Amino acid sequence: MPSNDARILLQAAVPTAAVGAIAAVVSGVVAGGKGAIGAVVATVVVILFMGLGLYVLQRTAKSLPHLFQAMGLMLYAAQILLLFIFLAAFKNTTLFHPKAFAITLVVGTLTWIAAQTRAHMKAKILYVEPDKSGHSS
Repeated sequence: MPSNDARILLQAAVPTAAVGAIAAVVSGVVAGGKGAIGAVVATVVVILFMGLGLYVLQRTAKSLPHLFQAMGLMLYAAQILLLFIFLAAFKNTTLFHPKAFAITLVVGTLTWIAAQTRAHMKAKILYVEPDKSGHSS
């Protein structure tokens, strides 16, 4: 993964993990141990899903740039489907507090999106390849 991609991934994952830690503490105080577990599980799900999505999109942008937009739409649809499957599988779980999980999932996703947007805005990514020979024609 090129340094810009890794930097963007890190700049999105760190704030999301921090928000997840805060959510785990708050959920632990409000809903007990199961609330904290729900917040931690939600944070891991957000970082895993969004991180893999970012990785796939960056690989697609480099190898198949003409499919980038379609791949982005397909990827987000796949993420929603996988999240639905995850929620359906743990619908009646007693492993964690579902409300703490859901709230942390939404807050974590919004944090990831905001942090990733900020990282992209601050990144100095060339959108035109410079002339490698050093002279213009």
